Amino acid sequence: MTDFLRNDIARFRSDKKVSQQELADAISVSRKTISTVETGRFTPSVVIALKLANYFGVAVEDLFELAVKGDK
Repeated sequence: MTDFLRNDIARFRSDKKVSQQELADAISVSRKTISTVETGRFTPSVVIALKLANYFGVAVEDLFELAVKGDK
């Protein structure tokens, strides 16, 4: 079994009506960083995860979940 990090960043972005670029600018990362985190190609550092949670006003656990490959 392979663990991976599932996230709801795209949903939170959509709810707040912000683009990847706007989010990236707000937390001082590149748009590509936001894109790769959203798609699961990149696991964010703790600092980036905390910045994202702070931006959306939620706990890190509301944005990210450890999942097992094959889980939905």
